[in-house]
Amino acid sequence: MKRHEEIKQAILAAAKERLTRYGYGKTTMAELAGDCKMSAGNLYRYFMSKLDIAEEIARQSFIRTTEQLRDIVRRPQLTAAERLRRFILAEMRITFGELDHDSHFVEMAEIVGRERPHVANEGLARVRSLIAEILAMGNATGEFDIADVNFTAKMIQSATLKFRYPQLFSDLSIDSLEREAEGVVGLLLDGLCRRPARGAAHPRRRRRRSRWRAAIRRAIRETQPSD
Repeated sequence: MKRHEEIKQAILAAAKERLTRYGYGKTTMAELAGDCKMSAGNLYRYFMSKLDIAEEIARQSFIRTTEQLRDIVRRPQLTAAERLRRFILAEMRITFGELDHDSHFVEMAEIVGRERPHVANEGLARVRSLIAEILAMGNATGEFDIADVNFTAKMIQSATLKFRYPQLFSDLSIDSLEREAEGVVGLLLDGLCRRPARGAAHPRRRRRRSRWRAAIRRAIRETQPSD
């Protein structure tokens, strides 16, 4: 069993290298078998199709992203609000970097998303569980007042989906995307944070709102067409 898994991972490593270089559409199972120094028949013992290989590459990529994001969730001495902000921005930077580093990954991601949508759904579910964990932390510390953390996590994920593999949705630069993401996160946190007692808002809350509004205004200006 161990030897089987080692061969499987070697196939995936070779496939990722070829797919990165030539793209999904220009890669054949026979070429992958040659890269692995095995017959095509032997390759089919491990993966029944090129799509199966692409699916596993995508799944492992999603798992690696989740592990990196988990480090933010477990990082000590952060407020829940700051944890959520860093989490959403980190997911955007990580996934942007993957597509920016490998232009052919976009092609493969689109094909896997279309032909095997359950893979993306699995990845979304893993990330969503971490968002729910952050929200539960916020409830426990009194920062948030959320009745259903799982439902709210799903809504946050829906609101920020543009920032997960953002090149699939727009051609904005990473700097522009970060400013947009900061504005969206600001709006989300403004709704999540527990309201103070009647009267003036806490000075820290006013400063935070001011930063969010400034980020939103910058994002709006950048998306407007120039004269």
